[in-house]
Amino acid sequence: MAKIKTLFVCSECGGSCPKWEGKCPHCNAWNTLQESRDPGVSAHRFAPLAGSSPIRSLAEIEARELPRQPTGISEFDRVLGGGLVKGAVVLIGGDPGIGKSTLLLQALVSLSHAVKVLYVTGEESAEQVALRARRLELATGDVDLLAEIRLEAIMAALVEQRPSVAVIDSIQTLYSSELSAAPGSVSQVRECAAQLTRMAKQTGITIVLIGHVTKDGTLAGPRVLEHIVDTVLYFEGDTHSSFRLVRAFKNRFGAVNELGVFAMTDRGLRGVANPSALFLSQHAQDVAGSCVMATQEGTRPLLVEIQALVDTAHVPNPRRLSVGLEGTRLAMLLAVLHRHAGVVTFDQDVFVNAVGGVKITEPAADLAVLLAIVSSLRDRSLPKGLIVFGEVGLAGEIRPAPRGQERLKEAAKLGFSVALIPKANAPKQPIEGLEIWAVDRVESAIERLR
Repeated sequence: MAKIKTLFVCSECGGSCPKWEGKCPHCNAWNTLQESRDPGVSAHRFAPLAGSSPIRSLAEIEARELPRQPTGISEFDRVLGGGLVKGAVVLIGGDPGIGKSTLLLQALVSLSHAVKVLYVTGEESAEQVALRARRLELATGDVDLLAEIRLEAIMAALVEQRPSVAVIDSIQTLYSSELSAAPGSVSQVRECAAQLTRMAKQTGITIVLIGHVTKDGTLAGPRVLEHIVDTVLYFEGDTHSSFRLVRAFKNRFGAVNELGVFAMTDRGLRGVANPSALFLSQHAQDVAGSCVMATQEGTRPLLVEIQALVDTAHVPNPRRLSVGLEGTRLAMLLAVLHRHAGVVTFDQDVFVNAVGGVKITEPAADLAVLLAIVSSLRDRSLPKGLIVFGEVGLAGEIRPAPRGQERLKEAAKLGFSVALIPKANAPKQPIEGLEIWAVDRVESAIERLR
């Protein structure tokens, strides 16, 4: 067998060198040379995926829904868009110990009753995986296990066994013998992911990759890793809490920003049927600085409690801190509150928190944040059974939020009696048990709650 030639390519300028050097001789950048295969030798590797086809009219192409294989875990299926697709590559990342391996082991056990599955472990030994399965009391009789980190051996096992679903735990532990770099390096992760994706598309095997994350919470390795795969899922939540959130950031076969909610128990991860209850605090009496908002996560409406604490600042520069919400947006909302409602907070420390560890990125949380701040500043609780949503503009107007009807129906289902919403979101037909307060200005919303 001919020896595979490798080159070292600069990530800054694209220049190549036959051997590694600390400084790129082309652009003088330091530590930018990454090992890769010589394209003159390896250009044929992906030829089966690049087959030529004639030009056709888009209207002539038959569009059909791809069949899905449910995993048996309803919350996981929701995030995936209904289940696993044949030949798809799914990448799931999260902090260490948050439950990635546990969830996928449970999914494989459920799938093994219908299709052939394979679990490839590179981080743990076979005995450790067996101990976890025994601790979770899982029936693993139909689950095949392979403890291997060499890419060529894993691909040979996939060709021989032909499972319908394979889990690789994790992509950062694999290495290809054709590259001399250490496992987890940029070149190894890119090469292993590309080879596994090629095999998935050729054979129809669904491959689920577990990926490490950096201290910033993003997937470790090259950014191209997220572009190669079909679906990217992230685990969210605090490892000290019993609740876990799985969010889809990319999905070629379903909706993005879908959210799955799980509870960590002694028998593994269990889906939560009513996730809104997790994000609502149970107060014995009404408290100031608390406001419940209706947010939308993909196709699911969620009710989340927003808490605010406003206190006199004892330093020249008051602090502005937000947890689960955008910090820069908080400063903008305080300026709108001062300019259009006359509520002064320049001498106050302002702290805002989204209960339950959920991260809210949509602007429909603006109105709830403002009302929670005003409630804490005046030390006056908001009306009982109040639900709020709406985007606040710099001119003080309250803009509508998408899918307002679904948010209101979820609030009515959970027993809320009053909804303070944008005027454009006012329902045409009354919702049973829910009184609607429609406003179009910030000052009108605050005046309504006096």
